[in-house]
Amino acid sequence: MKSAKEDILQHIEENKNLIFKIVNAYSYYPEKQEDLIQEIIINLLKSYDRFDHAVKITTWMYKIAFNVVISYNRKIKTREKYFVPLKEKLVHIQEENKTEEDENIKKLNQFIQELKPLNKALMIMYLDAKTHQEIAAVLGISETNVGTKINRIKKELKKKFKK
Repeated sequence: MKSAKEDILQHIEENKNLIFKIVNAYSYYPEKQEDLIQEIIINLLKSYDRFDHAVKITTWMYKIAFNVVISYNRKIKTREKYFVPLKEKLVHIQEENKTEEDENIKKLNQFIQELKPLNKALMIMYLDAKTHQEIAAVLGISETNVGTKINRIKKELKKKFKK
């Protein structure tokens, strides 16, 4: 029989793309992405004892991951009020292992980056083929609201693609 630690580590390994996808949607910088991934994993490990097994493991993981990245971004926005950003990069980090994406995928990712945090989370889960019920559970909104928001966002994205 597996221990709880082995169990959660296996779930993290099986669903690591879920974590990477969320982190990539909320942070552009590799060093910040690494910090966020670590923070998400720490939170998953710390809260696994309280995990309600009646809920899908991926739903729970989405909720933890979104809470971590949204909290992190709030902290960043607060810090930005007090710091002056540099106009140009002083160090250029080459991104490795980036496959060439189709131009439409690049545009879609760019448009999703521009969405408000809740809508961004909603679209990430929608594109991962999560049900309205799962999305609602993670984001704390009604299933009807999920459907309404998805339709509005899709219309907004279609307009952006036509430009």
